[in-house]
Amino acid sequence: MSDVFARNQATSAADAAKIVPRAEFRVFGQGVVETVRAHMYNGRTVLYQARRMPAETYFLSVNTDEANVKVRDGLLDIKTKVGQTPEGYEIFQPRGKFQFPVPQTEIERILGHLKVAMPLDQDVYTIDAFIEKARRHPELRVVSVEKMRYGFTIDGIICEYATVWFNGAQVETACAESENYAGMKDVIEGLGIAALPNTNYLRAAKRVVGLY
Repeated sequence: MSDVFARNQATSAADAAKIVPRAEFRVFGQGVVETVRAHMYNGRTVLYQARRMPAETYFLSVNTDEANVKVRDGLLDIKTKVGQTPEGYEIFQPRGKFQFPVPQTEIERILGHLKVAMPLDQDVYTIDAFIEKARRHPELRVVSVEKMRYGFTIDGIICEYATVWFNGAQVETACAESENYAGMKDVIEGLGIAALPNTNYLRAAKRVVGLY
């Protein structure tokens, strides 16, 4: 699949801060996929290969909806919300991808994004050690997420529809993302999903596991 859909390599926090963030509009629900499939050829559509994603582990904090922290393929990936467009599309800035094991200083940075405190008694943490500490923390939830994704672009706007499983519970999602906000608006309306609430992965997962 094109690099615009598949990037999974370690990046430092400093390098991640240089990435120009895209805005995203995402919806969840039942019947979303059928709606998108019925409308996705309203513009110049380019299809990409479907992908069954490796299982991901999301870390949800009761204290924030603005820190997307997850592990996939051994890399811990952090993005934080830095704003939104006048249309309400959310903008998340990459904060780095880190290869485990990671030093205590990086764990402290991760917990800072999640807005939780945790006693740390090791100089270096493996992924299993970090997950175990997160599972025991009263303000965190560890959620297993699986995705079957179908990527495409319409008039240059990156889109997808997908089936997602949060701890085994199935939902459907679709999104559009780009730095071209005006183009996003046209595509979102063309896909027939503009009337649905803009819901990022964090809020959707929290609803499924009972944090909302």
